[in-house]
Amino acid sequence: MLTKTISMKSNSASPSASQTRRSALRTAGLGLATMACVSRPADASEWTAAEKANVQVVSDFCAAWPSHDIDKIMSFFAENCAYRMTETQEPTKGRQAVMDRIKSFLDMVQGFEVIETFAKGPMVFNERHDHFKGGPLKMWHGVGVFFLQAGKIVEWSDYTISMDRA
Repeated sequence: MLTKTISMKSNSASPSASQTRRSALRTAGLGLATMACVSRPADASEWTAAEKANVQVVSDFCAAWPSHDIDKIMSFFAENCAYRMTETQEPTKGRQAVMDRIKSFLDMVQGFEVIETFAKGPMVFNERHDHFKGGPLKMWHGVGVFFLQAGKIVEWSDYTISMDRA
């Protein structure tokens, strides 16, 4: 890497280093404050009625897990559903296959703690902490991506942010 140092000398009286630093910080602070006021992002638009309904389906789905009631959980899925447990696995496709996959870990689930939810059209995204007992994980932190049609989950994919192992 090539760096170049430039030195400039002046015959005029120069301000002290602390005055120069203070001036630079003041100028930078004013610039940042101006940018914050002038270039604020537009407020997010209100969810449509369909988006609100989709968010409710996903919220109810996440709330159903502590019951360990597979029929209740599966009632949120479309017939042609798919579930991708993590970004490193292929999706499980078909209602029976998805049910079998969920059954394999359902009894270890203590609950899904939804941190934040976002919706756009038929898509719902939620950041969650999923809590477990009696298995290899204590907590999974990630993002769930749900695609819904006619009030049912057609596709569900989870993406891992972090995990606390048991």
